[in-house]
Amino acid sequence: MTESLRSVTDRTPDLYQLQVFTVLAEELHFGRAAARLFTTQPAISRRVRALEDALGVAVFDRTSRTVSLTPAGEALLPEAREVLAAADRLRRAAARHVREVTGRLRFGGIGGEVATDYAQALLTALARAHPRLTVELRTLGFGEQFEALLRDDVDVAFLRAPVPPGIQTLPLSREPRVVCLPAGDPLAARGTVTLADLAHHTVVDVPPPAPRAWWDHWTANPRPDGTRVRYGPAADDIEAMLAAVARGHGITFLPSRARDFHPRPGVRYADVPELSPSTAVLAWNARHRDRPDIAAVRTVAAPLRIR
Repeated sequence: MTESLRSVTDRTPDLYQLQVFTVLAEELHFGRAAARLFTTQPAISRRVRALEDALGVAVFDRTSRTVSLTPAGEALLPEAREVLAAADRLRRAAARHVREVTGRLRFGGIGGEVATDYAQALLTALARAHPRLTVELRTLGFGEQFEALLRDDVDVAFLRAPVPPGIQTLPLSREPRVVCLPAGDPLAARGTVTLADLAHHTVVDVPPPAPRAWWDHWTANPRPDGTRVRYGPAADDIEAMLAAVARGHGITFLPSRARDFHPRPGVRYADVPELSPSTAVLAWNARHRDRPDIAAVRTVAAPLRIR
């Protein structure tokens, strides 16, 4: 290093010296400045002297009782503040990159869940917050939906409660459940039916390994009077289930938005007020809760959750 370059480098003030300068310029009192900076008055004095040595000019006039800015100090104060602001912008930009998640995240979803307004809002917010995170979407069958998370075939999923142990959730939406009937069923002309009306109807089943407790919840099995549901053929996805209903092989129960998402020839929907609402959830394997990409999704989803 040449002597001229060394002298320039040695005379460059550091950020803390500039911070001391700006705080003392605001307070014009060593005691108050020291309190704001959680340090001592002698330390403030040393930093000011070091700054003035680095700049080659006095920035404060100080006596035993007063502190004031010199003309040079008045001129340099805006520049010092700009340097500190630029340094703060640099730190915040670096922090954003540290927090930014990269890689590939596999989203699963049953039925039309990925196309719902809440799922799309989450995916849009995630892309905005983590543009270098690649998202893959996969449709899950009823039988595999929970196993896909537990086996790490997908990382997060848009599902419907209830969920089995080992899976954590964040609720995103809640809506009534409806019954899906063959168009030729005598009940199909009615807008509202009761569980008693459906007592003798066969219900389309779902295949293993879908938990029996999950489908029993959806089908209200057993019914309020204690009778058990009679299950018919199994269907692993919405299309197969609706096709079974249209052919008269059974009825099924779906979220009320199925009316808009899944209108099909030969199928009619009716309200069942006795059924509790259905909750749509964002789900993940509990073992991976704090994995950076899962944590990023949870953070983005938090403002979208229902209370």
